[in-house]
Amino acid sequence: MARSMAMALFPRTPCLSSSPSRLCFFNFRQGGANYLNARRNRLDSAYILAGKPRCYSGSVEDSTISSSSSSSANAIPVKKRVVSGVQPTGSIHLGNYLGAIKNWVSLQDTYETLFFIVDLHAITLPYDAEQLSKMTRDAAAIYIACGIDTSKASVFAQSHVSAHAELTWLLNCVTPIGWLNKMIQFKEKSRKAGDENVGTGLLTYPVLMASDILLYQCDLVPVGDDQKQHLELTRELAERVNFLFGGRKWKKLGGNGGKLFKIPEALISPEGARVMSLTDGLSKMSKSTPSDQSRINLLDTKDIIANKFKRCKTDSFAGLEFGNPDRPECNNLLSIYQLVTGKTKQEVAQECKDMNWGQFKPLIADAVIAHLEPIQARYKEITADSTYLDSVLAEGALKAATIADTTLRNVYEAMGFLPCKRL
Repeated sequence: MARSMAMALFPRTPCLSSSPSRLCFFNFRQGGANYLNARRNRLDSAYILAGKPRCYSGSVEDSTISSSSSSSANAIPVKKRVVSGVQPTGSIHLGNYLGAIKNWVSLQDTYETLFFIVDLHAITLPYDAEQLSKMTRDAAAIYIACGIDTSKASVFAQSHVSAHAELTWLLNCVTPIGWLNKMIQFKEKSRKAGDENVGTGLLTYPVLMASDILLYQCDLVPVGDDQKQHLELTRELAERVNFLFGGRKWKKLGGNGGKLFKIPEALISPEGARVMSLTDGLSKMSKSTPSDQSRINLLDTKDIIANKFKRCKTDSFAGLEFGNPDRPECNNLLSIYQLVTGKTKQEVAQECKDMNWGQFKPLIADAVIAHLEPIQARYKEITADSTYLDSVLAEGALKAATIADTTLRNVYEAMGFLPCKRL
């Protein structure tokens, strides 16, 4: 997902809990079905107070039928659902923004959207525990500064909805190890880290990603080219669980029957889906690359941005052009310029065809600086008010949990777990 996988206006509605931190972390102190019932009671009460209906708790087919019927009666079309997220480790860079977050801004007007900070994914490799919380908050602030409107999209931290971790364990138990051993990213990252030092979480990372998607019964998942394999595993895993536990088998256990999971489709942007490194036009711009020169971080100063473009890798060909396989750096830099200026590929090609690198580098640097300037200003406003950001994350987690808990409860039931009886 570009993993995936995210999210600039704040809604002015108050948080439904006077203690956001208790709301977000309550679930970690509960166990299994007891947690589900406790949270369901609290969510029911919160939504009654807010005058909002609770999420429908049937199967995928039942939910679709219910939504369609309601839509016909009220003449309100049902939006398709999109989920995505980005890791908080390292600085969010231009590749994350142009390849994912910028596209999410347009998606929020067309789809029902949930964008989250995937902090559970961030611990699959060595990380700084003291910085994780701060980086999670910073990532949320950047989502909103980039244009995510929290009155349209839910913005939350992955770990604040514990259904992600719970469903991952359930799916781990039915995922063939052979499927995970085939994942290309695991092979690449384990080689870099040293096979004997790699944590199990890196191997089961795609299962957590599958849980992120399947919990929300989403229709579409924005993914980059390098995440297609993970999405395909998600689809196969959904079909496997539907076959093993859904339909009549679930109904015999007292459930609704039908499919437990909707099968999601990939949503790939035609432009900007893969922004490449400034030091190697064949490698993706990445937080994990040791050299900071390889990327433009969204919070880099003007001088740093100008210096990185001044020193970026280029070639010795005359003129500038798109699409020449022998000139990956040229194609990447022209694409970045096109995306931050909003010009068409034809306009950029015509403007830059006779330029040399000495002319183009200051041009692209100025364009990127101008594009990021309002984002950086908005980010400073958001981070200046920690209470404001806390309320946004708490409300986003609450909204997400109404969907995720329903899915998790159905899976527990279909897999035969003993439900907790309320006293």
